[in-house]
Amino acid sequence: MLAPVYAFNKTYSTHMKTKIVLFLATVLFFVAIFSACKKENSNPKTDESTEIAVQSDDQSRFSNEIDAVATDADFSIENSPTFTGRLMRGQGDTLCSATASYDLVNKKITITYDGASCTGDRTRTGTVVLSMAPNAQWKNAGAFFTIQFQNLKITRLSDNKSITINGTQTYTNVSGHLLMDLINPQSGIHSITHAITSDDMTITFDDGTQRSWHIAKQRVYAASIVNNAISGSVTISGTHTEGSVTNIAEWGTNRLGRAFTSATLQPVVIRSDCNFRVVSGEIKHSLPNVSADATFGLDASGNPTTCPGTGHYYFKIVFTGSGGNSITLIMPY
Repeated sequence: MLAPVYAFNKTYSTHMKTKIVLFLATVLFFVAIFSACKKENSNPKTDESTEIAVQSDDQSRFSNEIDAVATDADFSIENSPTFTGRLMRGQGDTLCSATASYDLVNKKITITYDGASCTGDRTRTGTVVLSMAPNAQWKNAGAFFTIQFQNLKITRLSDNKSITINGTQTYTNVSGHLLMDLINPQSGIHSITHAITSDDMTITFDDGTQRSWHIAKQRVYAASIVNNAISGSVTISGTHTEGSVTNIAEWGTNRLGRAFTSATLQPVVIRSDCNFRVVSGEIKHSLPNVSADATFGLDASGNPTTCPGTGHYYFKIVFTGSGGNSITLIMPY
């Protein structure tokens, strides 16, 4: 077993390790393009389909941006021995389109977004502040820090629509250890679990409406080395329960003032050995009178499939209206 370890250390540069860590800290809570449902479909009703489409789009954007900030928080925390409790620093790269400033005395990190984005499809402005207790060390099981969102505005360039996020989250290292341990074959660590919770998030939409959202999700990072190559995955699931509804990841009040839930009926899994794509999972968005259920990792016939290489995965969307009627769509991604 020693030969692969030495080969790994010689083969993978610091730059490559950084890219793997960034992947392991990146979660795209993928959601279906519900607006593809044509207005001429009458079951479920058009207004119900429109509402669930808007809600799904809002929730997807919110969830993706929350996860993007968690990615930046992971990277910033692990880049500082003061926060991790390790003498070794992280990989040393800088954040993409953001700047992190460290207050080591008060154990705070301020991330300021400069308006650009790495993907080129949106802009981000505003700040988030990470705070940790003076004697806490992120490497320990149960360690946590808070993330305070201060007018984080995200504008989607395709339609120039924006959302502004405020509020505070708690980010907990449930299992202990650091993400950098996953790419160290000598650590013996193969998975790490983080939890994100919040009860005071607010979103301000383009029309000026402001709504409250809650978060309760878990992210499990895993990695293994096969033939000196790293294979990684992230598994996302909701952890909140309301009545008979379990595995809720986000819930609250949408822009129309209606209560909603977004639950992971099956955990969402992203794998590096399949081009860093969502390979499986099922998400259900629910409003009082309508729901949309999206299943991922399917073939063109709607059946679960293995990694299609550079080809398409498909997801299946089932809309169910107040009368119990439904529409099913299968689309590539």
